[in-house]
Amino acid sequence: MRLSDLTAHIYADGADLAGLLELNRNPLIKGMTTNPTLMRKAGIADYERFAKEALRDVVEKPISFEVFSDEFPEMRRQALKISSWQSNVYVKIPITNTRRESSVPLIGELAKEGVRINITAMLSPAQVRQVAAALPPDVPAIASVFAGRIADTGRDPVPVMREALAILSDLPRVQLLWASVREVLNIAHADACGCHIVTVPHDILAKALKLWDVDLEDLSLDTVRMFAGDAEKAGYTL
Repeated sequence: MRLSDLTAHIYADGADLAGLLELNRNPLIKGMTTNPTLMRKAGIADYERFAKEALRDVVEKPISFEVFSDEFPEMRRQALKISSWQSNVYVKIPITNTRRESSVPLIGELAKEGVRINITAMLSPAQVRQVAAALPPDVPAIASVFAGRIADTGRDPVPVMREALAILSDLPRVQLLWASVREVLNIAHADACGCHIVTVPHDILAKALKLWDVDLEDLSLDTVRMFAGDAEKAGYTL
């Protein structure tokens, strides 16, 4: 199966502006996401300037930008401002603030006002259930469950994602997103369990575009050639 044959939509996850704009031109990539951590790692100092530069090119595909306040009134203000930038923008709101206070009331309020929300940093079915109860059925939204972080704890994320899909089944405009991809195989995992979206970091996307469904014996030969070449470059002798 080719990447283009997957049912799950691949979104590019990153804050490298040049890479983001290049991936936007690839028809395989159906949307974009970023977050404050990725932006800080990329050296972004001016949040709004970065977003506006991205939005000059990303005019059709959905793109998510995250609020960064820890206080709900300020989260609301930021969400409304971010939402106003362009019609393809989704506003990422974490499921709680840093004091573990639920963001669900704010999420429901904004969604009822027509703001497209990407609920982020969810890891449990209980969180998905709370969000599902708050979302109106007629407003598009994204439910981002961090499957990669679930896997980091030694748990299989696939049953969690399938349960999340079942919870969201009565909300046809809400898409389940497999977040925090750790390896190319996770793209296949997300597709196989029925997720609507999988967000993939730029480096893993590059690997997927290069290696997806490559002949394994050809890859074996490339590996042998790599070992031989590096041994020669190092000048090893015995």
